[in-house]
Amino acid sequence: MPLRFDVPSGRRRPTRHWIVAVALCCLAGCAVSSTGTAAHPADTGSSPPAPALARSSARPSSVVGTAADGWHGTAVRVSRPRPSFTLADLSGRSFDFAKETAGRATLLFFGYTNCPDVCPTTMADIAAAKQLVSSPVGSAIMVVFVTTDPGRDTAGVLRRWLNQFDPTFIGLTGSPAQLAAAQKAAGVPLASAQQVPGGQYDVVHAAQVAGYGADNTEHVRYFSDTTVADYAADLPRLVAVS
Repeated sequence: MPLRFDVPSGRRRPTRHWIVAVALCCLAGCAVSSTGTAAHPADTGSSPPAPALARSSARPSSVVGTAADGWHGTAVRVSRPRPSFTLADLSGRSFDFAKETAGRATLLFFGYTNCPDVCPTTMADIAAAKQLVSSPVGSAIMVVFVTTDPGRDTAGVLRRWLNQFDPTFIGLTGSPAQLAAAQKAAGVPLASAQQVPGGQYDVVHAAQVAGYGADNTEHVRYFSDTTVADYAADLPRLVAVS
């Protein structure tokens, strides 16, 4: 499966004001998207050169769809059930993903809070899309963010970061082995840490949001070029599919 990464642009993390601006922009008809393919650096300073890492802008063969599928994201070629894995939520409670999200439209993403680009913009885009759809649809959507950097993403750090976008977003963490098992279960490339000068490290991870319907089946994936309007168009369908 080809990896999908995003080029860091040095943008600051979006705030709630930025989310509202995105929503208003979308209502006005403009497209909002993340661009490029690469790794995410650990700090949020000026834009470093993109590291020489494997890159691909192609969708994995398992998620290539057609316009006839009707999704604004990328329809999966072979639908598969909601994955089963167990991690810890931010209160330290065991969280069985398949059971806790059963029967709910769910968006699942693996990333980390020090990511300067694709992670915050993806979370902001989803939050903005939830504001654009009807209240019943928005409240029916579960958004689960699984850290790929458990060493730095403590429960407090992850909760504060997610609250910038939507307090209802669920954060999960676990041991490296548990997180690897979760990524395998979800069918995304495994994240990896790479040392950089200064004693820091980068986390290279997949820029894919998996979309599960209320029927407990994965129907669609969203990549870094997905717009707020794309998410907003698909959310009602994820809620209604059965």
